[in-house]
Amino acid sequence: MIFYSTIRIIKFAAQNIWRNLGLSFMTVTILIVTLLSFNVFIAMSAMTQHAVATVKEKIDASIYFGPEATDQQVQEVQEFLRTFPEIKTMTLQTREQVLDAFKEKHKSKADVMASLEELGANPFGPTLVITTYEPGQYETVLKALNTPDLQKIIAGKTFDNNDGFLPRLQLITKRVEQFVLGVTALFLLIAFLIIFNSIRVAIYTQREEISIKKLVGATNWFIRAPFLLVGVAYTLVSVGASMAIIFVILGFIDGPIQAVFNASFSLMAYFRTHPLIFVYEIAAVLGLTWISSALAMRKYLRA
Repeated sequence: MIFYSTIRIIKFAAQNIWRNLGLSFMTVTILIVTLLSFNVFIAMSAMTQHAVATVKEKIDASIYFGPEATDQQVQEVQEFLRTFPEIKTMTLQTREQVLDAFKEKHKSKADVMASLEELGANPFGPTLVITTYEPGQYETVLKALNTPDLQKIIAGKTFDNNDGFLPRLQLITKRVEQFVLGVTALFLLIAFLIIFNSIRVAIYTQREEISIKKLVGATNWFIRAPFLLVGVAYTLVSVGASMAIIFVILGFIDGPIQAVFNASFSLMAYFRTHPLIFVYEIAAVLGLTWISSALAMRKYLRA
């Protein structure tokens, strides 16, 4: 009995789709466009997060000690800086390492190398390179070094400040994301209205059939089930089609994106390693179709 009822429900659902083929096609198309716009939002968010993380990793501050600074004084500065919770990493470059780096950088400049040889001794002191968890924390750390005692041994400080770039990047991305979300919300509303009206049209055209079914003892669930099954069909087709389109597009644009990020980020890999994105989309679209279907049927199929 259950098997026979299931077959009939599937048959009625297929009939509903065929009778309203134009509306069904329009509904699926709108759902596909909605899903594509939502995935654009996800892709932009992922790229922005990676870009921000990459910029943060490249920001650091260098503290240059004078040649007269002793190893003990340098160690005391290190111990002082370790008391700051803002500091993420701290790397000490010895005098010899600083000298070797200088020679490597200027090896093609004969006049610079000649001047260095004339000095006879290493004119450089150690260099301490620090990174913090957030770009805005560098100012706090560097200001703490502006004491008379420390200024005697610190020859200078440099801050590779990309901090001003981060707010601009985040602001631009936020504006674009807001626009994409607005477009997605608009398509969601359109999809809701189309599904709602397509179900109402289907129920209205079948009102006599529905009345006969109720007269012969059909339950409201048996009458509702084909319309809910139509929502499942809309969901599977739209999500499946959007996934196919997304991966086709990624096949063309993933190479240039990897080139921009020096192969450190791949949208194709991101979507493949986050399959729950599509699971959530299935749940969301299914919820949308079922809610709109339930509202459309409520007026006509009251017990």
